[in-house]
Amino acid sequence: MLKRFRGCFLLLLTALIWGSAFVAQSAGMQHIGPFTFNCIRTLLGGAVLLPVILGMRLLRRGRPAPKTDLRMTVRGGICCGVLLCIASGFQQAGIVYTTAGKAGFITALYVVLVPLLGLLTHKKPPKRIWLCVLCAVAGFWLLCMKEPFRPGRGDLLVLCCTLFFAFHIITVDYFCERAVDPTVMSCIQFLTAGCLLGIGMLLFESPQLSAIRGAGVPILYAGIMSCGVAYTLQILGQRETPPALATLLMSLESVFAALSGWLILHERLSLRECAGCFLVFTAVTAAQLLTAADNQSSKDERKVQE
Repeated sequence: MLKRFRGCFLLLLTALIWGSAFVAQSAGMQHIGPFTFNCIRTLLGGAVLLPVILGMRLLRRGRPAPKTDLRMTVRGGICCGVLLCIASGFQQAGIVYTTAGKAGFITALYVVLVPLLGLLTHKKPPKRIWLCVLCAVAGFWLLCMKEPFRPGRGDLLVLCCTLFFAFHIITVDYFCERAVDPTVMSCIQFLTAGCLLGIGMLLFESPQLSAIRGAGVPILYAGIMSCGVAYTLQILGQRETPPALATLLMSLESVFAALSGWLILHERLSLRECAGCFLVFTAVTAAQLLTAADNQSSKDERKVQE
């Protein structure tokens, strides 16, 4: 029970950091292009974790270290890095042709895709979780959609991004069940994604040092907190949380983004948006309570059988 609570807390903190990072990303886009921004921040996220990994090794000196599979860790980092690169690439390309509101709503639909993809890996979520998922989708609609929905090229690109983000969550869950080092895997993930995004930066953009300096503070926050800290917390949290519940917790990113805009940028939240936040919070809370109840029922049944 303590591990489950710790996992939920780490994922909630992940969503908070990701949501507040939207402010940094918005500020950074005023100076540099999306490929440049994403490339530098992911490479920075990987670089930040290098001294952390070294420090952990030094602290464990003389003490038995947990058994990890280096080959599986490297494989997991590369797979997650490729998926992260593709997802962020589709998202940035789609935003060019669609509105931010529609992009936010479509991206949030990974809360539906993750349980569906989980069926392919024989991880069937409780039926009651689907009610929470539907409630969250309704909340995202109220929070993000401010105009009639007419699917276009940009919407389809963002939908592809949503699919790859869902694959990323499933892949993280797959490798977390193996003997991997989560911090090393996260570091490899960022370095892989950063190198691939660097190719896009060189092909489609012309970054200048002065512009990068102008976006220095947003890059530092997005790189250190959103990448280095939050994605590592995601891997640590998912080790102790079922995929369907983990997805709902991380989906609070959209709510925290709206609240960050209200607190930091002084953006107003309409009654409709407040209702959307309430529905998402309700869905996540209900999912945690239902999951805890199911786990307790399973324990009680095992005790009876014993």
